Amino acid sequence: MPSAKILAKKQNDVAVLAEKVKNATAGVLVNYQGITVDDDTKLRAEMRAAGVDYKVYKNSITGRACEEAGYGEMKQYLEGMTAFAVSAEDPVAAAKILKKYADKIETFEIKAGFIDNGVIDAAAVNALADIPSREGLICKLLGSIQSPLYKLAYGLQAIIDKSGEEVPAAAEEAPAEEAPAAE
Repeated sequence: MPSAKILAKKQNDVAVLAEKVKNATAGVLVNYQGITVDDDTKLRAEMRAAGVDYKVYKNSITGRACEEAGYGEMKQYLEGMTAFAVSAEDPVAAAKILKKYADKIETFEIKAGFIDNGVIDAAAVNALADIPSREGLICKLLGSIQSPLYKLAYGLQAIIDKSGEEVPAAAEEAPAEEAPAAE
């Protein structure tokens, strides 16, 4: 039977992780089996740069923390070598980074995740990872707003150019007709 000190540490670990999960916008569970030390170091650096907390916890601690945070459904995915990435700000950052490594390393796989107070499966996490970045979405939005305006401007310019060509021809004919009538 574990000592009171060990139990207190585990309870503290569960409480800390549960608080992270409660305050997070999204999270992803992965099977990190087969990743090399070099790739793992690069992965962790990318996660830190993106503001994502990526750590390996015991499955029992992760399960209790998820249940405490309201994501009890995630316990079914907690088998084998599991790492947990929790993002407090960007809901797609963890999914994008982990999908890149899952595509590169055959045994590294995405298990599940959570977003918008709901648990999602691996397919939904991969779909989330395929969403363009915030900057990319803003560019697309601005492009879609600018496109009709450019078309209108080109259309108006074409009308001006076309009418500009006809006006000199009409101006040359009008004085010639008026001159004989004035006599």
